[in-house]
Amino acid sequence: MFTSHIIGTGSYIPEVVISNNDFLHHTFYEREGVPSTKSNESIIEKFSEITGIKERRYARPDQNASDLGTFAAEAAIANANIDKETLDYIIVAHNFGEVSINSNRSNFLPSLGSRIKAKLKIENPDCVAYDVPFGCPGWVEALIQANYYIRSGDAKRCLVIGAETLSRILDPFDRDSMIYSDGAGAVVVEAIEDSSKGILAHKTQTHAIQHAMLLNLGTSFVNDASTQQHLYVKMNGRRVYEFALSHVPQAIKAALDKAGVSITDVKKVLIHQANEKMDEAILQRLYKLYNIDEVPDGIMPMTIGWLGNSSVATIPTMLDLILHHKLKDHSIHKGDTVVFASVGAGMNINAIVYRF
Repeated sequence: MFTSHIIGTGSYIPEVVISNNDFLHHTFYEREGVPSTKSNESIIEKFSEITGIKERRYARPDQNASDLGTFAAEAAIANANIDKETLDYIIVAHNFGEVSINSNRSNFLPSLGSRIKAKLKIENPDCVAYDVPFGCPGWVEALIQANYYIRSGDAKRCLVIGAETLSRILDPFDRDSMIYSDGAGAVVVEAIEDSSKGILAHKTQTHAIQHAMLLNLGTSFVNDASTQQHLYVKMNGRRVYEFALSHVPQAIKAALDKAGVSITDVKKVLIHQANEKMDEAILQRLYKLYNIDEVPDGIMPMTIGWLGNSSVATIPTMLDLILHHKLKDHSIHKGDTVVFASVGAGMNINAIVYRF
């Protein structure tokens, strides 16, 4: 039986750097629509302490999500050293489609998949391009879908992209806006018949009845002429944190159990870069499920401190940086078992067990 093996990776890190100090002169409001009584210095200090974020990246005004996705895809195709016309699928994960600067309006027509395929100048009509809007776990889920195509024999090569311009849909009066960033990451996966490597197992869950609205689009904390026509990303941060700690470790363990792999055999855990303290707590709880109190040093790479939370792009970007020796003190070698895991809007959770 075929399985999926990553043969190329690429990423695009936007060049516009926004530091925490750039928010010192913002006017932050509370959910009730009243100005915050706390100083911006204290708000930013607390924010950095919890999230680990010191700076983030924004796309240039002339760039959109499809541009970032195209740059990452071009890098992955070049790294894989393949003819782009041999791709069977292009699957693009995102949340808000094409959002032009100053518009705050999602544009899903045409899909990012079609836009990126056109920008890549791929002529083959049998290369099917489509989108996956699945919250922050979208790229992991797109990789799971690509694996299903490959396992069924329907595809030999797939390009899986995560691209986002979250900076275009932020409420400037909401302190949570400091979390989000822009970016893109991509991988090329190819069918192999060696079941000892590639994607070994996965697990996906959707917890919708009680938790679907923990992340949603809502109105600004300030209702004036500049904001009343728009919707912005809104998050119940405390409940998202509690949800992630309650459910993500079990989902990762379920994927590991399915693969027949113990946590002690895992070399790296690449978790969606949402919040540094939350990711650390998730990992601690995961190891406690195996009655292990100490998490091994260096097992969980972090990029959130300088890249922020670029949603679907965090994991493929981090993977690309590691494989190209651009993330200090982290490396992945042939034979290493790695976990990809994410949580986000929906509320969706997923995990992949992968062996290089």
